[in-house]
Amino acid sequence: MAAGAMASFSINGVSKGFGPKRLFDNVNVSFSAGRRYGLTGPNGAGKSTFMKILSGDEEQDTGDIIRPKKLGILRQDHFQFEEVRVLDVVIMGNRALWDAMKEKNTLLEKADITEDDGNRLGDLEGVIAEEDGYTAESDAAALLMGLGIDEQFHEGPLKNLTGGLKLRTLLAQALFGKPEGLLLDEPTNNLDLDSIRWLERFLHQYEGVLITISHDRHFLNSICTHIADIDYEAIITYTGGYDDMVRQKAQVRSRVESENAEKQKKISQLQDFVSRFSAGTRASQVQSRKNQLEKLKTEDLKRSNIARPFIKFEQKAPSGKQTLTIKELSKSWDGESIIPPFSALVTKGEKICIIGKNGVGKSTLVRLLAGVAEADGGTIEWGHNATVGYMPQDHHGIIKPGTTVYGWLRDLDSKMGNEEISGLLGRMLFSGEERMKPTDTLSGGETVRTLLCNLMMRKDNVLILDEPTNHLDLESIAALAEGLQKYEGTVIIVTHDQELIGEVATRIWAPRRGQEVIDFIGGFDDFLVKHPDAAAQRH
Repeated sequence: MAAGAMASFSINGVSKGFGPKRLFDNVNVSFSAGRRYGLTGPNGAGKSTFMKILSGDEEQDTGDIIRPKKLGILRQDHFQFEEVRVLDVVIMGNRALWDAMKEKNTLLEKADITEDDGNRLGDLEGVIAEEDGYTAESDAAALLMGLGIDEQFHEGPLKNLTGGLKLRTLLAQALFGKPEGLLLDEPTNNLDLDSIRWLERFLHQYEGVLITISHDRHFLNSICTHIADIDYEAIITYTGGYDDMVRQKAQVRSRVESENAEKQKKISQLQDFVSRFSAGTRASQVQSRKNQLEKLKTEDLKRSNIARPFIKFEQKAPSGKQTLTIKELSKSWDGESIIPPFSALVTKGEKICIIGKNGVGKSTLVRLLAGVAEADGGTIEWGHNATVGYMPQDHHGIIKPGTTVYGWLRDLDSKMGNEEISGLLGRMLFSGEERMKPTDTLSGGETVRTLLCNLMMRKDNVLILDEPTNHLDLESIAALAEGLQKYEGTVIIVTHDQELIGEVATRIWAPRRGQEVIDFIGGFDDFLVKHPDAAAQRH
């Protein structure tokens, strides 16, 4: 598809609020064809709301939006497609093609085709040809295969797929039909590393205008040509990936702070002169200083929207050198081997990242190690003085309802002082009244930050974390990576976040369904070099 002039978004004077809260105020911004934009901002800044306004699913309060005519939109609601053939769910992403195909089939089913019907069929054939309808099924199948959905599922209804694969099908639907504009809200959710890399390659070749929200920093750095950051009720566009935006933002802030400091110093000197000589004979000089004071105003420096929590994991006491011994550990479901016999020796301070496709047994392995699931065979032996802090992927029911964030932590450790708990919550971005937020109303991100508070309170010397970056924003993920890097204890973590793996891992475990677990000592880049099958799909 050649990216034409129509394949762009133009946002003019757009405002949006909910009650007294203003998310955007008189926003003017454009998103141009051939560029790939990451939409960023802290939780609650209005990213998803802005995306819904761009797609037309939600009305803005004021302003106008010009959109590309042909949009690909990542939908999250798969229930409306449950009975639809998986290939057809994808093809429905091209509405013009799908409507033409349906109408053609309806006409062909008629017992008597009139001359008008014949003319209409000719028109429809033209639309189908123009929209690449004769390769639609093979094109849809290629998208599904790239996203890890095997061919055996393509002809069946969507309801036959697991929840994660249903959402991948909806991603394939958004990508199908060469849309002029792509709106992707968290497209890497439910994707394993191979599928994320496939998506990165696809988007690098995409010629329209892309706008995406993602909490995956590596993904944003890899695919984005620009970042559109929601800040101070406005949207500010920066060139480059996410890290480039953070650097530019910090540079601007540093420059303004430096200029303000110089201005403040000059202001103090002028004020001192005016106060000393205003009653004397140097009236003209005093007036001159007053005129200078009028011109010297410091620039208003609003609080940055980049709020990073401070995550620091400590140990009450270190474990022994041989922290964990695994011998012939195995697990099967319904007669199928999930974890074939696996043995490993883990020493104090290792940082092990467990990676691999969805469904290969990553969560099963950490559940066995954490003692919340039973193995079919083998042994798990924790070393001298080892204490384990575990955070599962499913957080449901962990935090007691009917209390507050502060109250839940207080109940977990009555020996901690009030100031210590308040300080811990403050470092995790629960400020002021937010510390007394009812546990029943916590968002996904707030739940994870609360559970991380608990782990910091416990001060275990082993941390087992299953997909801890789910629901966290970019800055919280960066803070978690930094906290794990500096932690002197042992870490075993399941994650698809490539940036976190690259920054934290000293060892990789890679389960493969029905095969032995790859146990590689070294970092992520070295792992990819040593395993060409993984490295080949990296870019």
